[in-house]
Amino acid sequence: MGAANVIPGVSGGTIALITGIFERLINAIKNINLKAFRLLFKGEFKLFAQHIDLFFLIMVFLGIGIAIISLAKLLEYLFLNYPIFVWAFFFGLVLASVWFVGKTVKKWHLGSVLSLLAGALIAASISIMSPASENEAIWYLFICGIVAMCSMILPGLSGSFVLILLGNYHLVMIQAVSQFRLDILIPVGAGAVIGLLAFSHALSWLLRRFPDSTIALLTGFILGSLGILWPWKRAVTETFGDKVKVITYDWYWPPMDSAFWLACLLFIAGIAAIYLTEQLAQSKPVNQ
Repeated sequence: MGAANVIPGVSGGTIALITGIFERLINAIKNINLKAFRLLFKGEFKLFAQHIDLFFLIMVFLGIGIAIISLAKLLEYLFLNYPIFVWAFFFGLVLASVWFVGKTVKKWHLGSVLSLLAGALIAASISIMSPASENEAIWYLFICGIVAMCSMILPGLSGSFVLILLGNYHLVMIQAVSQFRLDILIPVGAGAVIGLLAFSHALSWLLRRFPDSTIALLTGFILGSLGILWPWKRAVTETFGDKVKVITYDWYWPPMDSAFWLACLLFIAGIAAIYLTEQLAQSKPVNQ
């Protein structure tokens, strides 16, 4: 999940869904509630750890942290110098994940099909939307925190990309972080925490009540994100201070040269990687 978040357009939620830990992760986050704090303050640490699945959360976020520290520089180098090859690998990976996640839908009915189409339409629409204007209003910053955090959980959606669409990427991720502006960070952080906890409850409820339609919707989100991952595209960028950020793309079909065929091999490697990951997830099921 940490490695995936380094690549624009690839969501850590997608990897969680593929590996079969998505629902467990959502439920663990959902259980960070008043009961958890009561157990913690009473000193009942064992019950607290069991209630929020603490060891699982530590392992997941430790893995994310290690990946970001150890792989981010490598992926950043590859992405800057060999972008088509990186895009091709992840395009194959995410395309294959549409099949492997979609096949977990036990019964395809009208509701699940409509959910799949809705998810794909929403994700595709987000990828081509024009950014809004910057807004420092506290209520808007709070909403930015909620929406960005929810998009980070959802497979197929990028939190930083959503902040660009909301118009506050530079304000939040560059200006507020570099200058440690608490007037910006506090409302965004509060929105992120509330969004994470509230959205985890909503997703957990949906997965219990409407499992097929919910998985179909998440599959649609992944399917709709493929446009961002298409290897052959020209970036349309905007400058945020001293940083350049991609806001959309112009897609094209490449010439069939040696680079094209190497990209095709990496595309196949991405499919193989997701197949092996799925096989590993099946051979070592996550305890619920």
